[in-house]
Amino acid sequence: MFDHSSKGATAFYQIVLTIFGLIFAFPAYVMVKVSLGGEGFGNYLAVLKLEQFPRYFLNSAIVSAGTIAIVFVCVLLGAYAFSKLQFRFKNGWFNLILIGLMIPSVSLVVPLFITVKNLQLFDTYLAVIGPIAALAIPFNLLLMKNFFDEVPNGLLEAARIDGCNSFSALTRIMLPMSKPIAIVVVIWTFLNSWNEYFLGLVFMRSDKMQLVTQAPKFFVDTYSSDIHKVFAALVLISLPVLVSYILLQKYFEDGMTSGSIK
Repeated sequence: MFDHSSKGATAFYQIVLTIFGLIFAFPAYVMVKVSLGGEGFGNYLAVLKLEQFPRYFLNSAIVSAGTIAIVFVCVLLGAYAFSKLQFRFKNGWFNLILIGLMIPSVSLVVPLFITVKNLQLFDTYLAVIGPIAALAIPFNLLLMKNFFDEVPNGLLEAARIDGCNSFSALTRIMLPMSKPIAIVVVIWTFLNSWNEYFLGLVFMRSDKMQLVTQAPKFFVDTYSSDIHKVFAALVLISLPVLVSYILLQKYFEDGMTSGSIK
C-alpha cells in the first residue's frame, strides 16, 4: 500500500518522536524515582496523612471547576456568535479579544492586585478564578470558533426552518457536535488552572486557602532533610493532570485537529 520511501519516512518520524517522547518523559521518571527513595511508598502515605494536603487539593479543585465553568460558557457563546451570527463590527470585536493572546500575564499583576484589593477579594477563590478565566478565554475562543466554522451553515438554516431560534440551534445542534473541541477547552483550562502558581501566591494569604501548587514549598519547609517526601508530593500533584489527559487523549487530539484544515 505504501512505497518504500513512505515506509522509510514513517520509520524516521517514529524514531524522532520516540526520542522526543523519551526526552520529555525523563524528568517525570526522575521525579518518580526520587519519590520512591528512602521509605518507598511510605513517602506517599506520609504526605497523604498531612492535614494540609487534602485542603490544598480541594482549593485547587474548586478553582479549576470554577474556571472551567466560566471559560466554557463564555467560549461556547462567543464562538457561536462570532462564527454563525451576524452583527456589526464582528471581526473587530473578535480581533480585540485575540489581543489578549499577546499580553504577558505578568504585566497584569499590578492592575489585578489593585482590583482585588479594592474589591476586598483576598483569600477568596474568585480572586484566582477571575484572572485565570480571563487569560484562558482568548485562546480557547479561537479554537472553538475554528471548529464552529467547519459546521455547515445549512444545518442551522434547516433548524430555523423547523422553528429553532439562535439559542435553540446552539443547544440542539452545535453543542452536541462540539464534544471533541469542548473536551479540549476543558482539558486546556484545567491545565492552566491546576498548574497556576503565581496568582495563588499573590492573592491567597492564609494557609488554609493555599493552592496545591503551593504545597511543595510547605513540604520543603516541613521535610527539609527528606527530599523524597517532597518529590512524592510533586508526583501526587501531577496525577490529576496526567490521568485526565490519558482518559481523554483521543478526544483531545481530535479536537485540536478539528478546524485546522479548510
